[in-house]
Amino acid sequence: MEREAFVQSLAACRLCPRLVAWREEVVGRKRAFRGEPYWARPVPGFGDPEARILLFGLAPGAHGSNRTGRPFTGDASGAFLYPLLHEAGLSSKPESRPGDDLRLYGVYLTAAVRCAPPENRPTREELRACSGWTEAELGLLPEARVYLALGRVALEALLAHFGLRKSAPPLPPRGPLPPSRGKAPPRELPRLPAEHPDGQAHPGDVPGGPQRG
Repeated sequence: MEREAFVQSLAACRLCPRLVAWREEVVGRKRAFRGEPYWARPVPGFGDPEARILLFGLAPGAHGSNRTGRPFTGDASGAFLYPLLHEAGLSSKPESRPGDDLRLYGVYLTAAVRCAPPENRPTREELRACSGWTEAELGLLPEARVYLALGRVALEALLAHFGLRKSAPPLPPRGPLPPSRGKAPPRELPRLPAEHPDGQAHPGDVPGGPQRG
């Protein structure tokens, strides 16, 4: 599947009734964005089609990516992430705005679930329903070498994509993936689980993290 065909097919997806209802219901709820157009559809990934680095998040924010149509854009997660990408030479600009000419270099952003879930918590059924889109999208990134999972649920979804179980022994920091039933690439990959950038921006929202006053 080519990129354009993937985006068009994804935008028409209505597999998960709860997510379809929520992504449309939240439009205009937040006063700061009242009157602004919302994407309110599944959010495709964004970045360099020849990326060697994949950043894999959880799901769009209701008033972030669900509004702007671009991953990690329009909310605190993007305000934290894009300056770091720019500083590392992976982004042409330190911020992401809808309709701008931002470009990413060597990195691609996507998520385990492509519609905004209530309370930022997709169900297991919704994660499974979106796994087919993950397979299709990652298939468009043949040069990917480093998979950075942002948060526990994103990591579990990424492991599931490669046919690895959560209960499997811890993976070494580098080396060949163990034999699996899935789509593990036949090459050595660094594997880097990480905290979600929204947790970095709002440490009080992370269990065990410092609380906001």
